[in-house]
Order: sequence, then C-alpha cells, then structure tokens
Amino acid sequence: MLSLGKKYQQLKEQLFFSLLLLGSLFLAGTLWYYLVEGWTILDSAYMTIVTLSTVGFGETHPLGPKSRIFTSGLILTGLFTIGYIVNLFTEAIIQGYFQERIILNQQKKLIASLSQHYIVCGFGRTGRQVALEFQAEGIPFVLIDMDLEELEKAKQLGFITLQGDATLDESLSAAKIEQAVCLVAALRSDADNLYTILSAKSLNPQIRAIARASTEEAVQKMKRAGADTVISPYITGGKRLAAAALRPQVMDFVDGILAGSKTAYYLEEFKIDAENCPFVGQTLSEAKLRSHSGALVLAIRRNEGNLIAGPMGDTQILSGDSLICMGTAEQLRILNKILGPINQNNPRLPKQK
Repeated sequence: MLSLGKKYQQLKEQLFFSLLLLGSLFLAGTLWYYLVEGWTILDSAYMTIVTLSTVGFGETHPLGPKSRIFTSGLILTGLFTIGYIVNLFTEAIIQGYFQERIILNQQKKLIASLSQHYIVCGFGRTGRQVALEFQAEGIPFVLIDMDLEELEKAKQLGFITLQGDATLDESLSAAKIEQAVCLVAALRSDADNLYTILSAKSLNPQIRAIARASTEEAVQKMKRAGADTVISPYITGGKRLAAAALRPQVMDFVDGILAGSKTAYYLEEFKIDAENCPFVGQTLSEAKLRSHSGALVLAIRRNEGNLIAGPMGDTQILSGDSLICMGTAEQLRILNKILGPINQNNPRLPKQK
C-alpha cells in the first residue's frame, strides 16, 4: 500500500504529464494551422482550443483534406487527455487526497511546534500501550510507523503520527529528535529496534533511549548500542506473573500507582539541580518535603547510580539526585513547585481529577 506522501506525489506526476501532453497538443495544433493552412497565430490558436474542447463551433476557415484528418486526430487525442485529467481530479476528490493532504500538513505543523517531547517507534501491541499511557499522562509525543492502516487507527485515537521507517535518520529527524527528550523503540523486530537506537543516539546523544527486546541476547546488544533501558516483555511478564502469584496485594498496589489515569496515587521522579533547588546539602528532615507537600520520598538515586531505598531523615539531598516520590496529583504538584524552577514545566505530572 502506498503512503499518502507517495500517492500524492504520484498524483502530481500524473497531472503534470497529462497537462504537458495537453500543452503539446495545443502547440502542435496551433503550428499546424499556422504553417499548413497559413492562418494567423490568433486564428490557429482559437481553432486548436475549439477543437480540443469539442464545444461544437464550426471551422474558423475552410480546411483542406489533410487538415481535416489532422483535426479528427486532434479531437480524439484531446478527448482522451482531458478525460484522463478529469478522471484524476475525480479520483483525488473521492479518495480524499486533498483532505488527507490538509490533515498531513496540520500534523507537520504540530510536530514542528513540539519541543521536549517523546517519540514512540512502532504501533504494535507494545507501542499502542505506551502511546495510551503517554496520552493518559498528557505527555507530548510523536508516533512513527510504516503501516498506514495502523497509523489510521492511531489518528482516530488523537495521536500525532508520522509515516516512515524509524530505523532511518530522515524519519527520526522529521520527528524532531534533536529536540526530543526520550525515544521508545517498540518495533516488532529486535534488529529494527537496534538500528533505531543506533540512529537515535547518533542524531541526539543526550536522548534517553528505551527499547523493546525479545531475547536476553538482544537486551545485551541494545545496551551496548546505547539504550538506557531495555525491556523484554517475556522476561518482565514472567516475573510479574510470578510476583502476582506470590504477592498479589503488592502487585495490585504497584499496578495501581503505575497506572496513568485511574488512580489516586502516583509515582514520580524529580531531578535535583544545585542552581535551582534550595534544599541541596540539607537532610530530608531539614528540607521537610513531606510536611510541605504531603508527598513521600520512597527512594533516592544518586548521580553515580547508587540507589538508597527508604531514605532516613538524616539522608542528604545532593545535586544530581533523582528523588522517587509517591503522592496524590496535588501533592506531587506542590513538591514539583518547591523543588525549584527547573521542575516547573514537568510534563509528566498527573492531571487533577
């Protein structure tokens, strides 16, 4: 199936050659009557237009036998050419090429206005769920897929879409990867996800890249390619099934706080910056984040990667830390505000109900 861009380009090419043929017929007819019949240029052009349009007017001047044969051929060729042009326009209107082109231009404008957005590559079962979660949390994102039918489904859900091969630099550049903060490679093939990660990191080394992998070997290869996080649905799914069997209440709680739209409590992470956060160097007791916001600090990820689970009151807040917190939507908004101006435009904060 041809993409909208290719169909539109094909239509333009067909119209161009049809109009070129029509123009050639007009030129040939005008020159014939001018050179063979010896008419003026104006009379020759007028006779050619009358002939090609088949309006039924008579001969401008009496024609000889050769010119009548030529005129008959000109009429038949003109009928075929004009009919083909009319058919092209009718097909374009019926199939909605022009309407789709307008929608495509609107999509391009939306993509051009994006900044600090996310890119989802692939609209299969995994990519669809990622897109739905992003939509539930109000995250700006662009969806890339090759399958036009899948993209039509995505458009019906209100997603910004881009048809293209996510493994190619031009597709990622069209999605403004240079201004994006995160890319999720959820294509059906491990090889495609690997190429996507390589392309993404070459175009934007700072982007956070998350990939889907089917095997443990693919997990290791994607990490070596630069993926920040690699998720295997089979490995992760197996672990969650076991956890649901052994600790069902824990899993219900975790699923509840990880869901994007139907929960009272949320998990969020906040990056601490020394220039903007007033609590750098203070302990959790001194900062009084819990009493100021109501949100609970569950863990702290140090800049070097060390994770402090269940930090005590004497745990210091350092520059570069990521605070992993839990709370209601309002509590997390308050915490986001007091941690400093750098967090004021955090797009991931849950919406108020």
